[in-house]
Amino acid sequence: MTIKTLLFDLDGTLIDSNDLIVESFRYTLKKHTDRDYSRDEILPFIGPPLRDTMEKIDPNQVDELMTTYREHNLSNHDAYIKMYDGVYEAIRELHEDGYPMAIVTTKIQSSAQKGLELTGLDEFFDVIIGLDNVEEAKPSADPVLRGMRALNGEAASTIMIGDNSHDIEAGQNAGVKTAAVGWAAKGHDYVQSFNPDYILDDMSDLLDIVKG
Repeated sequence: MTIKTLLFDLDGTLIDSNDLIVESFRYTLKKHTDRDYSRDEILPFIGPPLRDTMEKIDPNQVDELMTTYREHNLSNHDAYIKMYDGVYEAIRELHEDGYPMAIVTTKIQSSAQKGLELTGLDEFFDVIIGLDNVEEAKPSADPVLRGMRALNGEAASTIMIGDNSHDIEAGQNAGVKTAAVGWAAKGHDYVQSFNPDYILDDMSDLLDIVKG
């Protein structure tokens, strides 16, 4: 198999935003539901579109929950965000070797751009497919297909890399190869249960898959 086009989820895959997400949910839910949620209770909220999660928590306060969450997330963003070890080096090498790459995320595009700029990864990605760029979010194939087409890629030579079920399922629905990261917040066994083609223990593993 020859990989020519690479699509990446952002949060939990390239950048570690888990603590930021957990704290934003914890603050928001305490404010609007007066209940303290544990980290284990919040982890399932990581990944899906924010609106979908808030509708499950309280359909009567969706807009209020989203506003509070985004305000907290934005104001604390730079203090929490960091890159996973080995990510910058691997992405830089792929970029230098000429591989087309795009971000495919359930965040809105401007938020994704902020994270890329903070970590210096923005120089490697000209294409960001955010929640506001698609009709249906992952696990729909739509975001993956949009990212692939923006890079003039083809399904047979494209891979989607992510840390959650919807990343893997979106890739599978789009007919591309998939890779899950072993450092996913929900654990190695969780992502493996969705049968990705590959599991990465380090981002350098991707270099072996693509160039191997």
